[in-house]
Amino acid sequence: MNSQPPQYDVPPVAFDRSLGNITYLLYAGAIVLPVFPVLAVAAVIIDYIKRSEVRGTLLESHFNWQIRTFWLMLLWSVIGGLLCLIIVGWAVLAVAGIWYIYRVVKGWLRLSEGRPVP
Repeated sequence: MNSQPPQYDVPPVAFDRSLGNITYLLYAGAIVLPVFPVLAVAAVIIDYIKRSEVRGTLLESHFNWQIRTFWLMLLWSVIGGLLCLIIVGWAVLAVAGIWYIYRVVKGWLRLSEGRPVP
């Protein structure tokens, strides 16, 4: 079993982390601002538009991570919202919120370290 993280061929020009930082900032802003849908949707649109340009670079893993985070959070938000009618939905929403924060923080830290996310 290989415990080495995958290595990426990163041309100097392609390894511009600023776009990754911007999208993580948008996802983080969605946590603290009441305009969550607008910021998160903007971030996922950027991820989808730029994903082909970062294919094969470190940012590819981060964009995929962010896209998965967005869709899973949307799914759990809908499920939690529906279940709020029977009280348990509030717990689902709380756990989903904590999970979302974890994903944003973990991804952003790994980007700042120049490491891919799993």
